[in-house]
Amino acid sequence: MKTPQLLPGERIDQLYSQDIQIIQSSQVFSFSLDAVLLANFAKPPLKQAGKLVDLCAGNGAVGLFMAPRVKGQIAMVEIQPRLADMARRSVALNQLGEQITVYEQDLATIFNQIHKDSVDTVVCNPPYFADLPDSKKNPNQYLAIARHEIATSLETVIEVTSGLLKMNGKAFFVYRPDRLLEMTSMMAKHRLAVKRIQFVYPKAGKDANIMLVEAIKDGRATGLKILPPLMTYDESGEYSAPIKKMLYGD
Repeated sequence: MKTPQLLPGERIDQLYSQDIQIIQSSQVFSFSLDAVLLANFAKPPLKQAGKLVDLCAGNGAVGLFMAPRVKGQIAMVEIQPRLADMARRSVALNQLGEQITVYEQDLATIFNQIHKDSVDTVVCNPPYFADLPDSKKNPNQYLAIARHEIATSLETVIEVTSGLLKMNGKAFFVYRPDRLLEMTSMMAKHRLAVKRIQFVYPKAGKDANIMLVEAIKDGRATGLKILPPLMTYDESGEYSAPIKKMLYGD
């Protein structure tokens, strides 16, 4: 791999389980465990011609981490130019330019690049917090946009997801458990039937702080599965065995 030019404050990290390198910056954006959880939870398209779209892609972590399991094309959509640039350079770093395309634009306008009803799988790690007048936002504009619904909203993300997907196409989200009812209600409104949910807990005895959700476009409203709980840390304070496997492999 040819090392790309790094901007001030940037570094190259590695997800060892997938042998993927990614450009990060503590000043701009670094992927969190959420991205690893989503990439592991999501099921890639099975067909060689299957298309996967990563919305709210950030620096491209989810799409990059899934690339070794995806046979077809991957599209990343990110509104922030600096993050989209980091994603492009990470794609080049991993020599995935023939498989992955990065679109630097508002996801609400993506239909001018990707046709409606043409995508097999959508993955998304959307902003977790509503943009309320009294909400406390990070002074760093990159982090504020990534975490709060400033540039998009949960409903817009779900509406665009549904618009992109073919009938029976699948969507995978990582989100906050306290917005579960809001998310499932919006999904039902936009023709997405929730099929699998897994709650992630910091450790045993604590409330869940992350949820993983799978939905199918135009699927039946029955058949929801709640998967076994996933613990981030074990009793000794180390990453649990499942998390270690996601990060470092067997």
